[in-house]
Amino acid sequence: MKDMMPSFNLVQPIDVKSAINLLTEAGAGGWAIAGGQDSFDWFKDRIKRPHTVVDLSGIDSIKGIRETDDGGIEIGALTTLTDVEQNPIIKEKYGLLSTASGRVASPQIRNKGTLGGNVSQDARCWYYRSGLDCYRAGGNTCYADTPEGMNREHCLFGASRCVAVTPSDTAVALTTLEANMVIVGPNGERIVPASEYFIGPAIDIERMTVLEPGDVLIAIRIPAKWSGAKFYFEKVADRATWDFPLVNIASAMKVSEGIIEDISITCGAVECVPKRLTVVQDIVRGSAANEETASLAAGAASRGASALNYNHFKIPLMENLVKRAIRG
Repeated sequence: MKDMMPSFNLVQPIDVKSAINLLTEAGAGGWAIAGGQDSFDWFKDRIKRPHTVVDLSGIDSIKGIRETDDGGIEIGALTTLTDVEQNPIIKEKYGLLSTASGRVASPQIRNKGTLGGNVSQDARCWYYRSGLDCYRAGGNTCYADTPEGMNREHCLFGASRCVAVTPSDTAVALTTLEANMVIVGPNGERIVPASEYFIGPAIDIERMTVLEPGDVLIAIRIPAKWSGAKFYFEKVADRATWDFPLVNIASAMKVSEGIIEDISITCGAVECVPKRLTVVQDIVRGSAANEETASLAAGAASRGASALNYNHFKIPLMENLVKRAIRG
C-alpha cells in the first residue's frame, strides 16, 4: 500500500551533537530529515523504511545567512530555498545562487525545502524510485540502460552501471562558486569542496554525496572569489515549475574590455555529479567574449558525451546552453 508511511521512531534534537549521536546510534536504520520534501516521498511509497527518523529542523544553529571575515558568506544547511533566493546579500554578491534557488520546484516547496536538502537529495531515476532492484538499490541491473529503458532524463557522461543524474539546481551553482561544504560527524568536522561533495557511481553506487552514516551537513561557505562576477544560470525542463532539469547550467565570468579573464562553469543533469566544464574554462579563459569563443566552448563541452537511446537531444541542448552562458 502506498501513500501510507510505515511506522518509525521520530526524534527531534535541538543541537548538532545530539543529532549526530542519535544518527550514530540508529546506524543503518537511521534517517536525517531537513525540509522533508524528498524524504516523505520515499516514506509514503514505502521504498525507504527507516526505524529512526532524526528531524533536524529544530536545530537553529544551522539556519541563517551570515557574512564571513574573508568577504564571503556562510549559509546554514537548514536555510530554506526561499530565504536563499530572497536574501539581499546573496542577490547582490552571488546572484547565481539566488537565481538557481528560485528555479527549484515550486514556491510551496521552496518555502519548506532547504539548501542542504536540495544538494543532498537522492537520484530521481523512476526505476530506482519505484523500488526495483537496480544497481543503486543493491541489485544487479540498470533498468534505464536497456534498449527499451526510459532514459531521456539520464546521463551523457560518467555512467558506471547506473545512468542517473544529479537532480539539484543549486548544486551546479555552488560548484561554480567553488563553495565548501561543512560536515560534522562522529569523527568531528571536515570541510569538503562542493566539487568533491558529490560522488559518482564508480566511487559508491549507493550514495550521491560523501555523507557517511552519522554525518550532518551543517553549512555551505562561499568564498569571495566570484563575488560580483557576471553570472548566468539557465534551466531547461519539461515544465517551467515543479520539474527537475533536463539540463541546467551555471557560470561565473570576470570580463574586462570584452576579454574573459576568468571563468567557472558547471553543467547539471548530464552526469551523476555536477559536471565542471574544465575544458571549456581552459579554452575561453583569455579569449574574447564573442560568438566564435562561444562556438568553440560548446563543441568542447560535449566532447566525450555518450547518449542513451532516448536522450540524444541533450547533446545539442547542452551545447546551446554553453553558448548562451558565454554570451551572457
